[in-house]
Amino acid sequence: MATGSTTSVRDLANDHAPVSDFLGCDPLTVDPSTMRITPQQMAHYKEYGYVAGIKILNDTQIEMLRTQLSDLFNPHVAGHELFHEYHSNESADPSKVLFHALGAWRIKSAFHDLLWHPQFTVPAGQLLGGSVRFWHDQLFCKPAKHGGVVAWHQDYSYWNRTIPMNHLTCWIGLDDATVENGCMHYIPGSHRWPLLPATGLAGNMESIRSVLNDEQMVAFKPLPIELKAGEATFHHPLLIHGSKANLTERPRRAVVINVCLDGTRSDSDEPLLVGMPPVAKGSRLEGKFFPLLREHY
Repeated sequence: MATGSTTSVRDLANDHAPVSDFLGCDPLTVDPSTMRITPQQMAHYKEYGYVAGIKILNDTQIEMLRTQLSDLFNPHVAGHELFHEYHSNESADPSKVLFHALGAWRIKSAFHDLLWHPQFTVPAGQLLGGSVRFWHDQLFCKPAKHGGVVAWHQDYSYWNRTIPMNHLTCWIGLDDATVENGCMHYIPGSHRWPLLPATGLAGNMESIRSVLNDEQMVAFKPLPIELKAGEATFHHPLLIHGSKANLTERPRRAVVINVCLDGTRSDSDEPLLVGMPPVAKGSRLEGKFFPLLREHY
């Protein structure tokens, strides 16, 4: 488990409903009809493995998340022990912090409440085809003029300790994401490829090419996914994706929410994330760490 501050805070994983006014609404009473993605967007996801440009956050919510993210850059922040993973270069200059962490929803109210945002849960339920259960969150910050490469990979190659493969990733920009600052790139249609061996997430951007066959090599045509701050992209767990270096003078920050269809089970007797008790193999994901975010769509 991540180490640092020993000052405990309330573990927000015990709260399976919003705890602040971040959303500005009651997610159980809002009309979902205005939040659903279109049949054309659903068809695009089915054909290419992703759908992009979905507006999730307003300007106020973006600023709240940015502020709380800055607090989390401090490795001695209260509640640090609740992170499942925490990786940082610990720069004193916030614009130069290279940061990746799992578990912010347990520590900060805005990141906690974001999980119940109907602008996220309604499309997620459509794409999964049922009730949405939380899997885990991630924070990413690429500082100005920094490598920060995330190598080509399929998410499920790191998640196959949960079955069946009914998972979904939502990547939400806290800054405009551009080619120059290291936006996400997808290999459209690669979600129809089989599960490939994991080849690592850092270092060599192109290491996945060592496990591709000739047909896959020909089809390996990266597409940059540029987004405005507050917009999101949803992608399939087998879709190959990665991101390149930030070459600009400003940081590129993002929050990722990974979810699964209710009924997904553990396929391991080991803890699914550091700091969690084991979920017995064959048992459903539920309880403290896996709240149900939306029961219908």
